[in-house]
Amino acid sequence: MNAVPFLDLSIEFWRLETEWLDTIRASGASGRFIMGPQVTGFEREAAEYLGVEHAVAVANGTDALWLSLRALQIGPGDEVITTPFTFFATAEVISQVGATPVFVDICEDTFNLDEDQIAARITSNTRAIVPVHLFGQPLDMDKIVALAQDSGLAVVEDCAQAFGARWGDAAVGSMGDTGCFSFYPTKVLGCYGDGGMVATRRADVAARIRHLRDHSAVAAYIHDGVGHNSRLDEIQAALLRIKLRTIGSALAERRRVASRYAERLDGLDIVLPSPRAGSEHVFNSYTIRVADRDRVRQKLSDQGIASAVYYPQPLHKQPVYRSLGNRNGALPVSESVCGQVISLPIFPDMTSAQIDQVCAVLASAITGVT
Repeated sequence: MNAVPFLDLSIEFWRLETEWLDTIRASGASGRFIMGPQVTGFEREAAEYLGVEHAVAVANGTDALWLSLRALQIGPGDEVITTPFTFFATAEVISQVGATPVFVDICEDTFNLDEDQIAARITSNTRAIVPVHLFGQPLDMDKIVALAQDSGLAVVEDCAQAFGARWGDAAVGSMGDTGCFSFYPTKVLGCYGDGGMVATRRADVAARIRHLRDHSAVAAYIHDGVGHNSRLDEIQAALLRIKLRTIGSALAERRRVASRYAERLDGLDIVLPSPRAGSEHVFNSYTIRVADRDRVRQKLSDQGIASAVYYPQPLHKQPVYRSLGNRNGALPVSESVCGQVISLPIFPDMTSAQIDQVCAVLASAITGVT
């Protein structure tokens, strides 16, 4: 029995190698290595793909969130509503700008922020909502945007895991004040290093982010504020342009893997991902819920099948946020799923045989039948 990796980008690399290396040579010959024509080209093409007027390339997804909050002038004394079931960076950037994260529980079927619980947590200090399209599953952005407009709040979409996902006819990242993307190698659209981007329809916000990402410079060595160094490399932008051209087929392959998982795992005592009607899930991760998670995961490991736990602890129970006063049981769904989730291998070049192998071992672990 062959091992099944959690993620295998090697086949993709060999497929792209010649074109990417040719582009690297051209970039090297041009003498432009940071914020050159490849970056400008990628910004233009990504904006067109997402259906927004502006896309601003930055160094990573965390910076995309931080720069968005800064550009929207959110800071000390402000509260920002978000989910406790996500990667730490989502809340971290709220704290970094001096604001306070306010955690709202999630939906059991989507793992996403429960849109119907947000209104109850809005106070006079609330300035923004940061919804996370977790694992590639879009939120109901109609509800969130309507609530934000009624309450005078900004919306910063965390799309780190959801490039290409759609809610209705709109791409995620195009519906809030900003949409923040990560191009970390494991993402649906990933580079071979770090990278990120902010998408927005607002010219004023795009201009502020462009200003902030380059040390708030107004001219060479002249600065009118304290900004940040968050610039995308030319060679990473070049790779992203190549991969963006085939993003449709990459997403189709992820959905193929997810569909085969759903078919083979149906009927087992497992909670499978539940894409919402009217949305397009991109399955950055294929995350299930099982009882006795650690035992099941060990069974997978024993048979050479890699897996991951996203995430083992909700953010409101992280040591740094215990002072916010969320008692045990305050956000019960988030606390429950952290002990049950397993993310299975999923990547565009995953074979049917690999999928079937994962399913067979998983079924054996769940049922006890080999």
